[in-house]
Amino acid sequence: MRDIIKNGIYKHFKGDYYLVLDVAIHSETNEELVIYRALYGDNKLYARPKTMFLEKVDKVKYPDIEQEYRFQLENIKSVKD
Repeated sequence: MRDIIKNGIYKHFKGDYYLVLDVAIHSETNEELVIYRALYGDNKLYARPKTMFLEKVDKVKYPDIEQEYRFQLENIKSVKD
């Protein structure tokens, strides 16, 4: 199973990039939530269930998307590269 890399930069299948900050635990359900920040616009902070963050792209709904997963870890060393 895939795991979350803290401080990793992930690409959403629609093209934007996000920085994963941490994995939190929902206080009522104990569900794991990925906490991540948009690397565009006003840099909003988001939380999404870990299972949803790691799921595969729905190829029926998005048949032209080549990326396999909703969020894919990118190997970005510098924004200058």
